[in-house]
Amino acid sequence: MCGIAGVFHFDGEPASSVILKKMTDAIAHRGPDGEGQFIEGCVGLGHRRLAIIDLSPAGHQPMSTASGRFVISFNGEIYNFNELRVELESLGCHFHSHTDTEVLLYAYATWGEKCLHRLNGMFAFAIFDRYNQEVFLARDRYGIKPLYYTTQGNRFIFGSEIKAILANPNYRTSIDQAALLEYLTFQNFFTDSTLFQDVKLMPPGTSMLLSRESGRRLKVNQYWDYHFIEPDNPKNEMEYIEELDRLFRQSVNRQLVSDVELGAYLSGGMDSGSITAIAAQQLPYLKSFTCGFDLNSATGIEVNYDERESAEYMSYLFKTEHYEMVLKAGDMERVMPRLAWHLEEPRVGQSYPNFYVAQLASKFVKVVLAGTGGDELFAGYPWRYYRAVVNDDFEHYIDKYYGFWQRLLVNGETQSVLAPIWDNVKHISTKDIFKGVFCQPREQLTRPEDYVNCSLYFEAKTFLHGLLTIEDKLSMAHSLETRVPFLDNDLVDFAMRMPVNLKLGNLTEVVQLNENDLGNKTAKYFQRTKDGKLLLRKVISKYIPNSVTDREKQGFSAPDASWFKGDSIDYVRRRLCNPKAEIYNFLDHKSVQSLIDQHLDGKQNRRLLIWSLLNLESWCEQFLG
Repeated sequence: MCGIAGVFHFDGEPASSVILKKMTDAIAHRGPDGEGQFIEGCVGLGHRRLAIIDLSPAGHQPMSTASGRFVISFNGEIYNFNELRVELESLGCHFHSHTDTEVLLYAYATWGEKCLHRLNGMFAFAIFDRYNQEVFLARDRYGIKPLYYTTQGNRFIFGSEIKAILANPNYRTSIDQAALLEYLTFQNFFTDSTLFQDVKLMPPGTSMLLSRESGRRLKVNQYWDYHFIEPDNPKNEMEYIEELDRLFRQSVNRQLVSDVELGAYLSGGMDSGSITAIAAQQLPYLKSFTCGFDLNSATGIEVNYDERESAEYMSYLFKTEHYEMVLKAGDMERVMPRLAWHLEEPRVGQSYPNFYVAQLASKFVKVVLAGTGGDELFAGYPWRYYRAVVNDDFEHYIDKYYGFWQRLLVNGETQSVLAPIWDNVKHISTKDIFKGVFCQPREQLTRPEDYVNCSLYFEAKTFLHGLLTIEDKLSMAHSLETRVPFLDNDLVDFAMRMPVNLKLGNLTEVVQLNENDLGNKTAKYFQRTKDGKLLLRKVISKYIPNSVTDREKQGFSAPDASWFKGDSIDYVRRRLCNPKAEIYNFLDHKSVQSLIDQHLDGKQNRRLLIWSLLNLESWCEQFLG
């Protein structure tokens, strides 16, 4: 688990060791255990090491094959590297370390790009072929490990974080106004854009080959994508239960491989709880970590946002060494500058609790297990999918799904809020961006189950990807590696082929609702329920208490709606009501104030918008100031 950076000069200009050093220094927090460079002609590869497997100097990167032909800079973990090593040894490969890095290097040397289909893990890497003078870049299936890039003239610059690109003097920082519109619509990026002009995030499940012959004509190859499908001949439920149980246990056990101490997040929910339960069976004295919230000033549904009691009970059952912290409103305020610096680009949700719990875990371990992915694979948000299960065709589905998808600004508000830059972005259709997530035409969608699978695909490509990007940034800010057992290849492949009725309850009843019912946001089926993840609940009830598996879905969130109009109201006003705030170089002050006042006056919950504006203001100060 590390940080990578590099350059490729299409015109043959020599790479600079001084610039490459600045790039890797900018991401030193990702790898405090070592650094390295490889430079040859127009190519430079840099590396920062967080030693997890084979802590010896044999794991130093960049690493080359014995022949010297291939050189790699790699960030991630390959969980099936031991199996691949045995296969490669049978083909004549000789290894000089016990690292997964060397296995990945020889896998590429042996199978080329096809090696990607053999990898079970999380990764972003660059491999230089010295004979062909080519650089091969790749990112894992799900986007657990990020890889950013930009083309500046004849220079291709890349890194695990945007800070590595900013450290290269050939890049000049400016805001991407089209991306700002995208973010203020979805609180996320559905395209490969970032808030930094001309800086792209390489899509998950893709690779790229750089050469002087092809020059700046970049071609990104998608080698894998999600494919949720309703089986034609489903098995009986017991067979699915047994197979899911086997694959889930296998996934957690695979991800326990480490030469350093490993811990687990224990939020109080079913996903992290089940992972902790299985890990605790294999690891004596497993450390677990929980973040809770001071609810003294919370109101409404937020009075139930603290899950420490449930986490403490599971820690008691699993006999973990448990640590927890409690956040107050002031903790958000004091962390915002550091948070914006490490996030680099704001994404989904209010992420500062993730920063604090990663900081806590990093004091005790270098690796931590997280429950990310369980909701997106096993339909944890039924109220989202139900609203678009009966449609005339795919276009009708897009109309309905886009219509109720939670957006920071709806179409009627966008023009007024973005008035200072509206002429530059008014040609952009956010609905087309939404539809563009489905990269291939969707045909033969006739059953409600087909449309549920469309929604699962959409959320895995957008919401889950945003969560993974945040998790990487905020854990690596503390030199901590986060592993996500739900995103094991075998487990994901199984989940995508599961019948929808084993994930969702009440689908038959929802199908029979009329249009008025479907449009009623207060209707029974469109509230937070325990209708999702049905089969997963049955499987993990073997490992965690029924009081957890039978509970309604609750996300990991602070009581910010209460804090923004209570404990933190002065902070919100100080940061966002000042007409000289940095965000008003791009946003209209009067329009923004009107939306903030809706929340402060208790007329509408605008907590996500307020959080996004606070984050954006800190981003402007950090990167544009």
